[in-house]
Amino acid sequence: MRWGNSEVKCGAFEDVRLDRRLVRMIEDMSVRPNCPLTEALGGTAELAAAYRFFENPRASPRGILAGHVEATAERAKKYPVVLAIQDTTEINVTSHPSVDGVGYLGSPNTRGLLLHSVFAVSPTGVPLGTVRQIVWARPLKDLGKRHRRRLKSIKDKESRRWLHGIVAASATLASHPRIVVVGDRESDIFSVFAAPRSNNVELLVRVCRENRRVEHPAKYLKNALQEATSGGVVEISLVRTGNHPARKAKVEVRWASLTVHPPVYERGAEPVTIQFILIEEIDTPSGIRPIRWVLATTLPIENLEDAMQYVQWYSYRWRIEQFHQVFKDGCQIEELQLEAADSIRRAIATYAIVAWRVLWLSLQARETPDVPCTVVLEKHEWQVLHAKVKPRTPMPTEPPTLREAVRMIARLGGFLGRKGDGEPGTKTLWRGLRRLDDLAAAWKLAKNHAPDDD
Repeated sequence: MRWGNSEVKCGAFEDVRLDRRLVRMIEDMSVRPNCPLTEALGGTAELAAAYRFFENPRASPRGILAGHVEATAERAKKYPVVLAIQDTTEINVTSHPSVDGVGYLGSPNTRGLLLHSVFAVSPTGVPLGTVRQIVWARPLKDLGKRHRRRLKSIKDKESRRWLHGIVAASATLASHPRIVVVGDRESDIFSVFAAPRSNNVELLVRVCRENRRVEHPAKYLKNALQEATSGGVVEISLVRTGNHPARKAKVEVRWASLTVHPPVYERGAEPVTIQFILIEEIDTPSGIRPIRWVLATTLPIENLEDAMQYVQWYSYRWRIEQFHQVFKDGCQIEELQLEAADSIRRAIATYAIVAWRVLWLSLQARETPDVPCTVVLEKHEWQVLHAKVKPRTPMPTEPPTLREAVRMIARLGGFLGRKGDGEPGTKTLWRGLRRLDDLAAAWKLAKNHAPDDD
């Protein structure tokens, strides 16, 4: 599974040894993403080298990600539309109180860094890679002054990260014909829609404020949408969440183009025209809360097909949630014994490449299931995988498909592959990749030391 050279920019650092170290680290960590760093890298010497890398000021986070960002833009060229999904998460290091340069998080007693990612995804949900990462610490002197921040311009608030994300997506994917920047309800900010954008950039956001004023007889967004003509009723599939099983839901779809008035604190701002989509469930089964979604977009809506396409694109916003989950829970970045915020920033950039690779592997098999698995596995790797998972089946002369290989890797990690199990998830792949790496190393060693036939 040698792939690191394609995600690391040669010459990104003054010292070429840093390039080589980064390649080795991301390749080793990608096959053991859920292991402590000591185990993932194979020993104390490699661990010490990794910590030296994270502490080296010449290894800038931008340099670490440079090659991966370029590769992300190149992968995006294959698709007519690319989704640039934004989200923010916390890197909580409260359990390591000696870390220097961190700030407070969601509660007064927690410490760490804030991470805002812009993550590119294909229009069918395949992860393409990281476009930009913004990492910052909230100064402890600002703790308890939230009411004052509300009075500031967006340029002086953390909310500016949403604007920076749009600019980053536009710059990184400048040659792409259509970029749709996707955000959750936290990015439902008037300034985001009012800000200038490149012609190839559109917005798609989950609405948080339905009480905003609009130019309509109903005066407010919520009432105006309820008065919009129904565009039709469709059946959608809902994935399993928490204690709620996967199910089908019948929803009514409405949409309207409405001019939104600026909020009172945006003095002098001009109104903005936005398209809104309302999705409401009908005939909901007893005991289940009906779904209700409101999306805001700058994309044109001509018919029901357009509206449902945008709803589908928004559903892929969960990819960045999965990315951050792999990043934090799988790669365990919050458990690293680093002493300074700058070191954590370098680790964040490194693990971003690893997390993308693991998530890509689990989802690419659904996008292109029939391509040969040699796009991710070397010959000795798929051979030992087949020998372990299917010991009674003769070794094939041709490599299995990507989907077959991914399911076999997942079986090494505990995936049963029963009729109702669906496709394997990231956790079984983490475990399977770890076992495959051990098996492949032993297989290669045995082949190299096998006696020659007489």
